[in-house]
Amino acid sequence: MESSPPINRRLKPGLSGKTESRFKRVADSPYLFIMPYAILFLLLIVLPVVIAAAMSFTYFNTVEFPRFVGFRNYIDLFTGDTVFLQNAVPNTLLYGIIVGPFGYMLAFMLAWMLSQVTHRMRTLYTVIIYSPSITGPVMMAVVWKVLFSGDQAGYLNYWLLKLNIVREPVQWLQSPELLMPIMIFIALWGSMGVGFLAMLAGLLNIDRTLYEAAYIDGIRNRWQEIFYITIPSMKPQMLFGAVMAIIGTFNAAGMAATLSGGTPPPQYVGWLIVDHANDFGFVRYEMGYASAVTVALLCIVILFNKVSYKLFGE
Repeated sequence: MESSPPINRRLKPGLSGKTESRFKRVADSPYLFIMPYAILFLLLIVLPVVIAAAMSFTYFNTVEFPRFVGFRNYIDLFTGDTVFLQNAVPNTLLYGIIVGPFGYMLAFMLAWMLSQVTHRMRTLYTVIIYSPSITGPVMMAVVWKVLFSGDQAGYLNYWLLKLNIVREPVQWLQSPELLMPIMIFIALWGSMGVGFLAMLAGLLNIDRTLYEAAYIDGIRNRWQEIFYITIPSMKPQMLFGAVMAIIGTFNAAGMAATLSGGTPPPQYVGWLIVDHANDFGFVRYEMGYASAVTVALLCIVILFNKVSYKLFGE
């Protein structure tokens, strides 16, 4: 029996080439690589911000359906909320202006010092300096409350009494005059986070030939080296560190309540904007008003980020 010719199952050359070309164009598209990040960014960042902004124009008690109230939340926030205007905003600005720049400069100084030592010692010191930013809440509850305890068992009071510097225990965490400085001190202690690591990475990746050329051109000391070579060569890392410092300081919350042992802390000392939002959102269940507080905080953070971009942006 004569066999039939084999069936050609391939597609037409024109259709196959067009499909293959289209697939190759999609596979090589840069948008395909950024799609996972873009989807997560939209779901985790943009969508919650849009929902919070929309809820800020409503009254929502988590039980009833949100009721539109217009700008009433913002009017009450900026005209009738004395705790927000007299305590939360000034405390947050004071905390951010001190902890942000000083923590930022301290991170750069420590990163620069670590870049001058050997690799093994640098690794050890980096772990030691970076670890407080991870264990901050645990250390605050276990170590700092014991150190600043207001009775004779507190480490600081014990030594002050033993050295006859004070005659009675000092109420470190209950005093309105002392609680805020203690918060700032603890925040600076734990401020060496991701921004510090970024600066250290930027310092270690600077081309060493730039320093050699600079010394030939007339640079004579380390200060000129830092200002004319080091900082301009690591502007992206400096900008990233500045943004992370701003976000970290303005996003702080709960420290005063944890240290003092009560909510709110004595005379609302150390009461920050995020504390105010958490109080209205998760204690009083006024989610619309809490959303208005967070939107106001977002505007403040954007303003300070604009300043950092002016300083370190290209």
